[in-house]
Amino acid sequence: MDRKADMPIDLDKRKYEFKRLLEDYEEYAGSGTQLVTIYIPEDKQIYDVVSHITQEHSQAANIKSKDTRTNVTNALASIRARLRYYKKPPKNGMVLFSGAVNVGSGQTDMVTEIFESPPQPIQTFRYHCDSTFLTEPLREMLIEAGLYGLLVLDRREAHVGWLKGTRIEPVKGTTSRVPGKQRKGGQSAQRFHRLRLEAIDQFYKEIAELAGNLFVPDRYELDGILVGGPSPTKDEFIDGNYLHHELREKVLGKFDISYTDESGLSELVNAASDVLADAAIIKEKVTMNRFFKELRQGERATYGFMPTRENLIMGAVDRLLISSDLRKDVINIVCGNGHQNYEIIDTRSEKVEKNCSDCGEKVKLVEREDVVKHLIELAEYRGTKIEFVSTDFEEGNQLLHAFGGIAGVLRFPTNI
Repeated sequence: MDRKADMPIDLDKRKYEFKRLLEDYEEYAGSGTQLVTIYIPEDKQIYDVVSHITQEHSQAANIKSKDTRTNVTNALASIRARLRYYKKPPKNGMVLFSGAVNVGSGQTDMVTEIFESPPQPIQTFRYHCDSTFLTEPLREMLIEAGLYGLLVLDRREAHVGWLKGTRIEPVKGTTSRVPGKQRKGGQSAQRFHRLRLEAIDQFYKEIAELAGNLFVPDRYELDGILVGGPSPTKDEFIDGNYLHHELREKVLGKFDISYTDESGLSELVNAASDVLADAAIIKEKVTMNRFFKELRQGERATYGFMPTRENLIMGAVDRLLISSDLRKDVINIVCGNGHQNYEIIDTRSEKVEKNCSDCGEKVKLVEREDVVKHLIELAEYRGTKIEFVSTDFEEGNQLLHAFGGIAGVLRFPTNI
């Protein structure tokens, strides 16, 4: 099997696991400034980190609150103990979280976690002690690659925004004072035409300023700019060199679209699908459209946990689609009469109190795990392709809310 072909799937799986773990630590809180976070770049020497921790441990003795002092010193001792197993940081570095977190009823629990090899390299060493763990730098690493500027305009209005990975972010809009084509009484046709051209020119300058203020600061990170609108407006704007000279070089294309309000930004992304063939949002749209096509034809589509799971076990699923926002656990339950079933429940549900769907007897929990990990294991065993789909566009949102976040395109029709 070609490992290179598997790399995108492995990366998506790793990012999902990373995101789930990160979400858990974002919810933790301490009673005081007692939660320790340390960011370690790949080129940082471990003995330098241990030396810094030893120094912080000594300074923690000056903390006035006994509970906070104890919790901070325990957290630092736990981190120092974990670092003994490392000769050097892993690729992209590592992040360490440790501290006594609130678990309710005035109780705390000590947690220590190491995030190895985050999605992007850690740039600088950071030591942070607060009532929450410092997760923002890691959260920023999860933003999908690809940054495109979006600009839609006609002679009435204009809007600018971003395409960040799969997420379309409207930012700002403006409206014009360009008069209509019908002149008011008392004005000569020549004078009216001149005033109208001046108003159009002024509006194009205003649009250029709007785009420049948004795009110029990030021009070096931009993968490109897409411009949409009716002809000849967009052509006049681009060909008239209104746009900042460094941004003109970033324009990937001009596209005919009908709307120039915020909805026009989504229309622009769809119109530019050929240009954005490698962008995540287009890939996910293609995946979902294939699923919907098979669903309409009624033979090679499956959705929902149990039907999809059974099709996976049969080896019938060619492509497994999982919502990146799916947060469920799968439970393996058995009753006294020997009936065994799998069901999914909310991740936050702590207790499993159910009756057997076959006989009504009370059930006993055999196993509980994350439903995504459960399905991925079945898919990998059968050679099924795995694709995570975001909820940042309409079809992806439908996958989560209309189909339970789980679907698949089948290799062959089944009766499930």
